[in-house]
Amino acid sequence: MSAPVSKEGDAGFCWQRLRAFTAARIGLGSAGGSLPTASLLAFQLAHARARDAVHLAYDVDRMLAGITQRGWRALAVASAVRDRAEYLKRPDLGRKLSAESRVLLGDQQPAARRYTLALVIADGLSALAVHHHALPLLDRVVPRLLEWGWDIAPIVVAREGRVALGDEIAGLLPARLVVMLIGERPGLSSPDSLGVYLTYEPTLTCNDAQRNCISNIRPEGLSYDIAGHKLVYLLEEVLRRRLSGVNLKDEFDLLAAPTATAGLVE
Repeated sequence: MSAPVSKEGDAGFCWQRLRAFTAARIGLGSAGGSLPTASLLAFQLAHARARDAVHLAYDVDRMLAGITQRGWRALAVASAVRDRAEYLKRPDLGRKLSAESRVLLGDQQPAARRYTLALVIADGLSALAVHHHALPLLDRVVPRLLEWGWDIAPIVVAREGRVALGDEIAGLLPARLVVMLIGERPGLSSPDSLGVYLTYEPTLTCNDAQRNCISNIRPEGLSYDIAGHKLVYLLEEVLRRRLSGVNLKDEFDLLAAPTATAGLVE
């Protein structure tokens, strides 16, 4: 006997249509008191992928090579964390540079001059995310900023970093703005989601209310093109208004596209 086919008006048909619009686990059905075998195995696989993403080692050499192949300057630093296990247990250490990295960054530029922008690529909780999405996003941002005359610091590749690590990095380079590209906490449908955090005049006392965030950057979420346009728009607005975070009203969704603003770079 052939299996019954869901028809329009059936509950099963409605769930099938809804699943076409989301990766969320909806309308999975049941097998006795549990999930169907296929749904249960898919859940276990997604959970394993999320755990693997958290523990995946950051390929710093690969990232540096990708940056330099594009003709951009780059350097590598590390947080005060000794290993991945400590990173997960001690978030505070992921917000501080190692002693060697502080010396390295302090030697990059005379203190009398400040870069306009510091870009930091950190593994965060998903190195998989930065491996997949960091450089495709920067391909849509860096050439435009360089064309407009922005003074961009060497791109910093930071191992075992948290978001606030960018504040210390920007202070040492030094730079007026810092953009942190970082792997977000993996979910069951997104083990490789990239987040971007933007801070104006970063200091060691900055908090999350002083940052702007763009999240879920990946082909299945926020596309590289839209995320790149939004980041460029926010960078322009931050320099124009000289503030970031909750005090900066994000009106990007009301605009067709950001445009270059003259006279922003000092």
